[in-house]
Amino acid sequence: MGAVTSPKQDRSRATRQRLLASAVACLAEHGWAGSTVSVVAEHAGVSRGAAQHHFPTREDLFTGAVEYVAEERSAALRALPVQGRAEVVGALVDLYTGPLFRAALQLWVAASNEEQLRPRVTELEARVGRETHRIAVGLLGADETRPGVRETVQGLLDMARGLGLANLLTDDGARRRRVVTQWAALLDDALG
Repeated sequence: MGAVTSPKQDRSRATRQRLLASAVACLAEHGWAGSTVSVVAEHAGVSRGAAQHHFPTREDLFTGAVEYVAEERSAALRALPVQGRAEVVGALVDLYTGPLFRAALQLWVAASNEEQLRPRVTELEARVGRETHRIAVGLLGADETRPGVRETVQGLLDMARGLGLANLLTDDGARRRRVVTQWAALLDDALG
């Protein structure tokens, strides 16, 4: 039986989730320089004090936001029905073309310049990367005991990230669909 929560705990949890979602939206839209705790609090419709109650530092807020959305993304991936490889490749590529990727990219750039942020972002990205790889292996039905399979799956994820970077400047959905189709065919050959 689950724990019973009070209305105050429910409001607190809802405020925290609004702050996290707003932080991702602000980071994706305004970048690191334009995304302060005050900007996020205003976007979320809460006071700056309430934001700082949940997230004492800017780094806490933004690493928490990217982690929260990454967990949501992983849950959505795990919930995907078993499909053909082309659909799986498409779903994995889609991870890197939305606001989460845009926000994560802003966080990576900030971490490359902000010494106090770098270790937190590096650890977070390593954890998210391992989880995404593990989920991709399962969705693709890949047998990593076979030589080259692990690298093939990692290559797919690296390619998907590259398509996400290209998508930042122009939305080239038609080209992306052709690349996804080709990668699915390559994976069928490589993974058996």
